[in-house]
Amino acid sequence: MKDTNVCRDFLSGLDALFACSKHGEYHRIRTPYLYPDGDYIDVFCKRDGDTVIVSDLAETTGWLWLQSSAARRSPGQNRLIDEICITHGVEFCDGMLQSRQRRGERLAEVVIRVAQAALRTSDIYFTFRRRSADSASIGEKVAAYLRDHRLNFDRRRKFTGDSGRSWDVDFLVGAPEYISLVFVLSTRNKSISRSVVEHVFTAWCDLKPSLEKGEAQNFVSLFNDTVDVWKKEDFRLLESVSTVARWARPTRFIEALSHR
Repeated sequence: MKDTNVCRDFLSGLDALFACSKHGEYHRIRTPYLYPDGDYIDVFCKRDGDTVIVSDLAETTGWLWLQSSAARRSPGQNRLIDEICITHGVEFCDGMLQSRQRRGERLAEVVIRVAQAALRTSDIYFTFRRRSADSASIGEKVAAYLRDHRLNFDRRRKFTGDSGRSWDVDFLVGAPEYISLVFVLSTRNKSISRSVVEHVFTAWCDLKPSLEKGEAQNFVSLFNDTVDVWKKEDFRLLESVSTVARWARPTRFIEALSHR
């Protein structure tokens, strides 16, 4: 098959992946993207003057709410939604993911951006469910290990970064000479491991400028490497902003708490 035929066959098949229909005052576009439970992700288009607004009409956050027993999203989930919106160039307003077609921009590009933001937002539930369960287990082990070494610590301390965001740090450890902050990275799902790393990287970048001037002088990223989900790139990324330790080598973790 010629390359031109491959491109032609690909482009001709795109129409079958999207379906557009009238839906009240909107046009609903059914995308090929799926929520984690298998439902299709729909976006809705509405003309506003000489442009078009594309929105998920809060269907994604509604789906998240149905999957959780919590009455509202956690601060951590809200922070991740903000990061997703920045990445995909969409707004988050009244629970809706939406974007306005910019001058010279094709409507298809806006639809794809909003749909991708909806897809990544829907994954947040599983990221936090797995991460909270895994972190709770490893967190207890870390706490016990710190007690065995007679180190004073607090768990889940909240700090505000330069951006004004609030971050929940897993441990604040009072080493003999100075204070260390610790994020514990733990998940059994390889597909979300990078998201966990990027979340901690963003937190350190936001926290370090202000905390280095105050009480915290050491920053430690503790990987639960008893599960093989991490890549070399994950360690390198966090080494650029913190001291990296591995739970499989707990004595090195104690050394990291005294590393400047």
